[in-house]
Amino acid sequence: MIKTFIFGMLIIAISVALLSVKLIFLKNGKFTSQHVKDNPGLQKRKIHCVIEQDKEMRLVKHNTLK
Repeated sequence: MIKTFIFGMLIIAISVALLSVKLIFLKNGKFTSQHVKDNPGLQKRKIHCVIEQDKEMRLVKHNTLK
């Protein structure tokens, strides 16, 4: 049981170390934004965040009812 726990902790430690390589070794290293609105490829395709699409659809639906 203790071997499994140590092995699990080792895997977690290695994962955290690999995820933080960019933060540690670059001068101004930081995580990039993973939000849809910050992705230039999705902006070219006119793909928005679900929340933004919901707002747009509610506005369109509200205007067509009047």
